[in-house]
Amino acid sequence: MKTIGLIGGLGPESTVDYYKEIISVFNSEYADLAYPEIIVYSANINELMQFVEAKNWPELSKWLLKKIFSIHRAGAEFAAIASNTPHIVFDEIKSKSPIPLLSIVETTCNKAQNMGLKNVGLMGTKLTMETEFYKKPFISAGISVVVPSGEDQQFIHNKLFSEIELGIFKESTKEELLTIAKKMIDEHGIDSLILGCTELPLILTESQFGVPFLNTTEIHCENIINFCIEE
Repeated sequence: MKTIGLIGGLGPESTVDYYKEIISVFNSEYADLAYPEIIVYSANINELMQFVEAKNWPELSKWLLKKIFSIHRAGAEFAAIASNTPHIVFDEIKSKSPIPLLSIVETTCNKAQNMGLKNVGLMGTKLTMETEFYKKPFISAGISVVVPSGEDQQFIHNKLFSEIELGIFKESTKEELLTIAKKMIDEHGIDSLILGCTELPLILTESQFGVPFLNTTEIHCENIINFCIEE
């Protein structure tokens, strides 16, 4: 098995979810291999958001690369960023990384293709929803990407950082998120919903309305585990 490196803390709640998911799969499916070695760099999400809000992508790339080099020196043989938003600079850091990096966006796109999806909805941080970095691989694969209205995007973003990132899960927030999802189904005919922030599966815990909700944490962890055990 290869030693796993995780850039986490973006936010902490989803990093815990990554760790639990990886351990759970090994416990249930690969018990004969015992548990993998995992090195976690828990980064400061406030620093991340300062770069994001300033759209300072060169500094964000440097910031992430510093952490990747750190976990490489600690023994990680490959790495994954346990968050969707930082993938806006994924191509840049992948080209400079000393170890292989596994993309949550590419992995989710591959999953959508394997499921035969054609018109996906996307929820995430405002950056993830309003920019093109997440949509490009899907569009290249012939899959349309629908995002919520501007007002709904702001609601989702605000709830992510004022509640969900902090481990606060309100039933009223969940119901409003489901209302937005239903609106996207009714108005745009989406055939699935990408939970494009790794905190969203913590509150939207199961698919609704007859369409699959794609848990990007679960999809990414599956990719991480497969890479870990591949010869």
